[in-house]
Amino acid sequence: MSEPTGTAITRVRWTVVALLFGATTVNYIDRQVLAILAPTLTRELGWRETDYAGIVSWFSVAYGVGLLGMGRVMDVIGVRVGLSVAVGVWSLASMAHALVTSVAGFGVARALLGIGESGNFPAAVKTVAEWFPKRERALATGIFNAGTNVGVVLAALLVPWIALALGWRWAFVVTGALDLVWLAAWLAFYRDPGRHPRVSRAELAWIRSDPVEPGGGDAVSWRSLLRRRQTWAFIVGKALTDPVWLFYLFWLPKFLEANFGVRLAGLAAPLVVIYVAADLGSVTGGWVSGALIKRGWSVNLGRKTALLVAALAIVPTMFAPVAGTMWAAVSIVAVAAGAHQW
Repeated sequence: MSEPTGTAITRVRWTVVALLFGATTVNYIDRQVLAILAPTLTRELGWRETDYAGIVSWFSVAYGVGLLGMGRVMDVIGVRVGLSVAVGVWSLASMAHALVTSVAGFGVARALLGIGESGNFPAAVKTVAEWFPKRERALATGIFNAGTNVGVVLAALLVPWIALALGWRWAFVVTGALDLVWLAAWLAFYRDPGRHPRVSRAELAWIRSDPVEPGGGDAVSWRSLLRRRQTWAFIVGKALTDPVWLFYLFWLPKFLEANFGVRLAGLAAPLVVIYVAADLGSVTGGWVSGALIKRGWSVNLGRKTALLVAALAIVPTMFAPVAGTMWAAVSIVAVAAGAHQW
């Protein structure tokens, strides 16, 4: 079944996914501000490496805990209100970084940021499920998820410029204020599909065109999920791979300064190269496995082969600290970042 054509069909759902892309982008901009400013703050505030590690750990713990409950929150209060509250919390938390100087203060601000930001992906996934038939959900999810890499690239370009022009505190304030601009647009535009004044009957019928599956609405308990091998494979996989990506997000600026003397004004170029490589990797990985499957490989073998190649591409990062030049190290890390996003 293809999308109906003609003047009767509207495409409001694609505006909705564009808003989700914007939310994910500002989410990752806010997440990256501290990492980019970490070398500067370490010097100005006298942080030890363990201080910075503790601060970013507070974010990770709060984010993980928040994810456990945010899906339920979105189910109960809906994504319009739920995502609005989440964005409001992380916006204020982001700007609160400008008001603190102690390690404890940054830890609290970081934890609040993690709680707020944990609402983004549960809300986005639920919104896509409500606004798109199954045949379009993969594309819609890919569009909003692209905001992760766009966000880190924009942060690498914007944060040094703001901090050098106005001071590091304003970097937190300006990026946090961007969230409020997005929030105003979300509240003005978003409604449920059946209540949205711009959605035509034809588009609403398309959104609801999936056949009803027997038992499709039955709740799945945690106990039944934890009995499945696939659940544990996913948990173990995420536990092993997510710390790698978080390391690239939170520690690269400090690594570049410590090993190659790269200060704030010089961070944009190497970080953009690394994060653009990650963006390309997220697309390439899907293409590689798909190409192997089209050549007659089984789905299982094609996907596992792509994952194996990606895993091997990360191994050379052990040589990045002893690379002769900054760009040699950046090249090694860029390949690894792209492979990780496979």
